[in-house]
Amino acid sequence: MYKVIATDLDGTLLNADHQVDPFTVATVRKLESDGVQFVIATGRHFCDVAGIRDILGINPYLITSNGARIHAPDNTVIHADDLPPAIVQRLVQPEVVGEHGRVIVNLFADQAWLIDRDAPDLLKFHQDSGFTYEVAELLSHDGVDIAKVLYIGDPADLATVAANLAREFGDTLYVTYSLPDCLEVMTSNVSKGRALQVVLARVGVDAAHCVAFGDNMNDIDLLETAGHPFMMNNANPDLITRLPNVPRIGNNFEAGVAHHLRKLFSLDDELMA
Repeated sequence: MYKVIATDLDGTLLNADHQVDPFTVATVRKLESDGVQFVIATGRHFCDVAGIRDILGINPYLITSNGARIHAPDNTVIHADDLPPAIVQRLVQPEVVGEHGRVIVNLFADQAWLIDRDAPDLLKFHQDSGFTYEVAELLSHDGVDIAKVLYIGDPADLATVAANLAREFGDTLYVTYSLPDCLEVMTSNVSKGRALQVVLARVGVDAAHCVAFGDNMNDIDLLETAGHPFMMNNANPDLITRLPNVPRIGNNFEAGVAHHLRKLFSLDDELMA
């Protein structure tokens, strides 16, 4: 009945240290060997997710930058949707970000993560992949080849940025939170759910045979697209309010996805030694 499994990473498949655990690795490898197709759907950069995929040891489709990029299991790009360069140049301006300078600005280029300052604390989120940023002068960037703009900061500061974006760009951008302190911006054509539809069409599987897992606001239409959506118990309360009928499962820090998959596929739910 279940032919495709689509899952978010942070707060969902990854543990509290933003890493994969051995129980999850064993579970996804077993299911793939049984013929189930995996799809990783995340706001992370492709280069970052490729490293995590290698540790998982499976061959999933990769939906990255919240759907701005889709890669086949062989790393072939099957979909790309960049922000218009002129808009990117506007998105890094102090009038949008805040003259106070507290918000960290990031650009996700095709092969690079660009950031406006050194922020070593962010690297703890990328221990498995080893992916790292390049400090750059974003105000002089030409805006070309950018899939996503990421703002990191205090939720109150990000709320002001979101208001600025809504006032200036309206519905021409897709603006969403991946964490309370992470505000992400893509073109309005982009979302995890739309990307999942592309993948499902490519593999010839109806959404009724797709399972999906998520925990935050950028997972809304991923969960709405899949025929069998599940929400983490540690999900953002706003997501719970938005999708009250989506069943909640275990926590990410207790391998909740792996345990639930073992129930769905009737596998022995035992921790590996």
